[in-house]
Amino acid sequence: MQNFQTIGIYGAGAWGLALALAARRAGRRVIVVGRGEAAMAELAASRVGAKLPNARLPDDIVVSASPEALEACDALLIVTPAQALSASLDVLGALTKPLILCAKGIERDTHRFLSDIAAELAPGAPIACLSGPSFAHDVAAGLPTAVTLAARDEKLAAALCHALHGPALRLYASSDVRGVEIGGAAKNVLAIACGVADGLSLGASAKAALVARGFAELSRFGEAYGARPETLMGLSGLGDLVLTCTSPQSRNFAYGMALGRGEPTAHMPLAEGVHTARALCALAVRRGVEMPIAQAVVDVLEGRIGPKEAVRALLARPSRKEA
Repeated sequence: MQNFQTIGIYGAGAWGLALALAARRAGRRVIVVGRGEAAMAELAASRVGAKLPNARLPDDIVVSASPEALEACDALLIVTPAQALSASLDVLGALTKPLILCAKGIERDTHRFLSDIAAELAPGAPIACLSGPSFAHDVAAGLPTAVTLAARDEKLAAALCHALHGPALRLYASSDVRGVEIGGAAKNVLAIACGVADGLSLGASAKAALVARGFAELSRFGEAYGARPETLMGLSGLGDLVLTCTSPQSRNFAYGMALGRGEPTAHMPLAEGVHTARALCALAVRRGVEMPIAQAVVDVLEGRIGPKEAVRALLARPSRKEA
């Protein structure tokens, strides 16, 4: 089994710092690189990130603004937003060490999956994806969390899981990269729909129906793009969907709540589902996959209909056999 003693983290937001803490608890040496000399100097001095104020980085975690600092790592977690992956890989340059993609999304303009972007821009690097039901604050606090890590090479996936497995973070290895990234991307869009329902005060029954029918959409899409059913039923599919669709801690759910309430959203933190929604539906059309909930989210986001009209349109769809 490969030995990954030093873990690099590219991205110093809440999720990047939470994963840095998890890797350190797993007994690894950790290097965190983020953007901005001043911001990284402040983080190195205070050991507390602005987006994760209740968690302190141990003094032995290296903090830097220089991508060159990552040359010492044995594996690299890229923890920047999905829409920034191409730019991140351009900054990092030629890479040959394993890359673990930690964002959840589909590139908005090109409709490419993140693993395909990484394979193109870092052709010498083995690619893995990390996804599952997890909030940064929970992982940072050392609360029990389980996620999936997928790489096409099963031995690599197992070795990376072993390297990151700690007292509270349990990792399950998979070779279904496409299934893991589809679950992570699609659930963000569906979480916006559940947030809208909550913002409209439609009740718990409506939210449960959206989760169930949303999972049916996710499953149809996954099948069309080669995901394994057991992956979609697992942590990175159904597990992440349930978490993200039921908690205001989810940025996507919170964004949907604001839409449902008619509140402004321009000031809100990044919600990956906003950028992924159109790409997800475009890919669905390409393979003839019906995704009415995801399409309703797109229609609301693009201002073609309001949240109440979207709900009415979904309820007005003809009755059919459940599938």
